[in-house]
Amino acid sequence: MAGDGKRIRRRSVLSATAVALSGVAGCSGTLQGTDGQSVTVSMLAAGSLNNALENGLRPSVDATVQIEAHGSAEVARLTAAGQKDPDIVSVADIALFDSPLQPDWFAEFATNSIVIAYNPDTDGGQQLADAGTENWYQPLLNGDITIGRTDPDLDPLGYRALFMLELATAHYGTDTNLRDAIPRTEQIYPETQLISQFETGSIDAAIAYRNMAVEREYDYIDLPAEIDLSEPSYTDTYESATYELPSGKVVSGGLISYGATIRNQSPAAVDVFMEHITGEYLNEFGFVVPDDYPRFTGNAPDKVTN
Repeated sequence: MAGDGKRIRRRSVLSATAVALSGVAGCSGTLQGTDGQSVTVSMLAAGSLNNALENGLRPSVDATVQIEAHGSAEVARLTAAGQKDPDIVSVADIALFDSPLQPDWFAEFATNSIVIAYNPDTDGGQQLADAGTENWYQPLLNGDITIGRTDPDLDPLGYRALFMLELATAHYGTDTNLRDAIPRTEQIYPETQLISQFETGSIDAAIAYRNMAVEREYDYIDLPAEIDLSEPSYTDTYESATYELPSGKVVSGGLISYGATIRNQSPAAVDVFMEHITGEYLNEFGFVVPDDYPRFTGNAPDKVTN
């Protein structure tokens, strides 16, 4: 495998890390309100963050953290419409802070990349492994593989999957438009359930974020930087792909960047927020944290920037 040019990543072992982090829970004191009860901080977050928040963030803070995860576009819609009132909002695309969310400030805290996760125990998954980085799309075009993705109307991973396929058409010089030929309605699953479909045997592969494959120890194919939305030098190329959300907002391809803001700046919420955007758990659960992150946009309060 080492000499065939395929950049196929094998399973990372994070289960021990998750267990170790979980063991921290209950070892530290809890923040308490005046009534002696533990302070609760609510978070509405991107589905791709859910496992990291539940098993990485939650055990590392003193407050009780209530986490509700959806696709980021749905997170933004629910908050903007007043249907949800979380203390902290965290999304997988900072463009959602321009509209429908319009906070005074937000912090960019992590990046990611698009990969093709696959199940090596199925015939379809093995076909993808054999095709590798340069030919992964061919078995998909042949219709031999069941692949999952998320709804582009509900979360950034869904429309980023379409961006990747569009960029792949140009990158590989295929005669077929991959964005038109590969996606089908029956491929769509909720973001929080996408990778778990491997366990039920429902799909052979998934267009996913790298962290989703890493934290669940699934095999995946690294895609070229020209199409995986992870490399700043290719931002102009990424931006050539677009998608119109049901609201009429047009989102463009770009570097994947996660962002968060506090809506209720209580001491407990600030403590949770700071651990959320700076905690070591982000790397441990497969996210990439650039040296200049967290990076703040807008009028962020001193208590979160200092």
